[in-house]
Amino acid sequence: MLKRSMASSAAILTLFALVTAGTLAVTQITTREPIERAMRKAAARALLEIIPVESHSNDLLLDTYPIPRQYWAQLGLSKGGNINLARGKDGNITAVIVPAVAPDGYSGPIALLVGVNRDGSIAGVRVTNHSETPGLGDKVDIKKSRWVLQFNGKSLGNPPRDQWKVQKDGGAFDQFTGATITPRAVVNQVRAVLDFVAAHKKQLFSAPLSKRAVEVQQPDATKQPPEEN
Repeated sequence: MLKRSMASSAAILTLFALVTAGTLAVTQITTREPIERAMRKAAARALLEIIPVESHSNDLLLDTYPIPRQYWAQLGLSKGGNINLARGKDGNITAVIVPAVAPDGYSGPIALLVGVNRDGSIAGVRVTNHSETPGLGDKVDIKKSRWVLQFNGKSLGNPPRDQWKVQKDGGAFDQFTGATITPRAVVNQVRAVLDFVAAHKKQLFSAPLSKRAVEVQQPDATKQPPEEN
C-alpha cells in the first residue's frame, strides 16, 4: 500500500512538473515576439530622439556596425554592442550612435547612447538604463530633467578637453544639487565615446551598409518575378 501511494505521488509530481514546464515553454514562445517588438520600439524611440527621422534616410536599427571586442572596455561594455549609423540621402554616413556604459554611477552602471556627428559634435545623449536615486541621480534621464541636453553640440574642443568635467571638479558641465557622482560618471563616459569616435572616424564614417540593411533594400534576387499575362 505504501509503495503504491509513493508511486502515485511520484506520478502526480512528475505530471505536475511536465505541465508546468509545458506552460512555461508555451508562455515563453507566445510572449517572445511581443517582447521583441516592444524592445525594438523602445530602441527606435531612443535613437530617433538623437537623430530625428527627417535627418536620415536609412533604418537606424538595421544599419549597424559591430564594435570590435578590443574597444568594449573603453566604452564600458561587457557584452559588446552595435553602433547605429545614420545616412543622408546620398548614402554617406552623417552621424553615428554609440552605446556605452558609465560603470561608476552612484547606484551602479549607467547605460548610454551617444550620437556623434561627422564633424565630431554631439547630436544627442540619452540614458537608456540606470539605478540612480529617484529625485537626485535619476535626473540624467530625459524623462526626469533636461540635464543631458547640455551635451548637444559639444565636442572635444568645445569645451576644451580639460573642461570635460562637472563644475565641482573645475569643469564646464552642471551637476545636480546634492548629487555629483552620477553626472561625473556620465560626463566622463560621454568624453570616452568622443575619444573613441575621433580615433576611428575614418573607419566608422565609411562603413558599408550592414547585411541586414542590404537585405531590406535588395530583396532576395533568387525569387523570380511573376510572369506577365
